Amino acid sequence: MSALESINQALFLLVNATPASPAPLIMLAIVLAKYLILLIPLLLLGMWLWGEQAQRERALRVLLSVGLALLCNQLIGLAWDHPRPFAIGLGYRFIAHAADPSFPSDHTTIFATTAYAFWLAGKARLGRVLLLLTLAVGWSRVYLGVHWPLDILGGLLLPLLYCWLLALAWPACGARLLPPLNEAYRLLLAKPIALGWIRA
Repeated sequence: MSALESINQALFLLVNATPASPAPLIMLAIVLAKYLILLIPLLLLGMWLWGEQAQRERALRVLLSVGLALLCNQLIGLAWDHPRPFAIGLGYRFIAHAADPSFPSDHTTIFATTAYAFWLAGKARLGRVLLLLTLAVGWSRVYLGVHWPLDILGGLLLPLLYCWLLALAWPACGARLLPPLNEAYRLLLAKPIALGWIRA
């Protein structure tokens, strides 16, 4: 076992909950680990439906950044099938999870990518708030026994690359994507727009 893997396992056991851990803390971790992720699509949907053009552009940039991040994560998982803690019988697991590759954490990646993408799109305050939530989600995934600490670190650092790549590509693709998406949106949801429920 490498020194890095030994440190990874030692840190995991330091954070991972046990049957003696406080039940309210375990419940909080479950909410963070499983349900806080719903905040991201709700935020982007709200920005698109009720936001101005600049907000729709930010929402699209974030969505594309997250899509690129998840694609890259899948490729990493195919190249390096690192087992999760419970797959090797280490620690305690408090939520169900498939024994798929652990590195990097998709939940952490989604939150971190969203945070960095908003930051790059001129919403630094929102980016900072989302980055704090990223840390909370990452902690919860280790605490509940489904990720290693290095999975969380990877989920925090790799999105910097993904968002940088998307920022480079945005001037070429963003201006082309946004107008047809706006037109499709106005066509498909013409009635709610006419009724004033959502923004044109």
